Amino acid sequence: MDLLATVPSNLVQSIRAFRVQDLQAEANKLGQHFLYAYCLEAATKQQVVGKIALSFGFPKPMCRNLDALSDCLTDMIYKAGPQPGFLIVLEQLPNTQKFDKEARETLLDVFRDAADFWADRKVAFRVFYSFE
Repeated sequence: MDLLATVPSNLVQSIRAFRVQDLQAEANKLGQHFLYAYCLEAATKQQVVGKIALSFGFPKPMCRNLDALSDCLTDMIYKAGPQPGFLIVLEQLPNTQKFDKEARETLLDVFRDAADFWADRKVAFRVFYSFE
């Protein structure tokens, strides 16, 4: 059975009942990029963005803020050539004074915009997240 049969190809949603290992296996089965970031140790927006950039292998100077992260998730990858699709897991996004609900939603909006960008290009871009 296809694990993602009922999941749209371009979305950002809570990880809910999915397990990271199953999502990684599904990405491998589909031949898609699996990008994973464990963010529990991050406490600020800059630390979260830095953790995601490092985990995804993005060039450090290019991902110092949300605009740069957006560029990395869209234009930089798009210019690298045809893409098979993406399955992304952002695990344990922090819930701190310096990374509150508004900051989390702003970060998730960057990923929602990237999902729209890739949808326009008919490339799957699924993002699953969890909070601490």
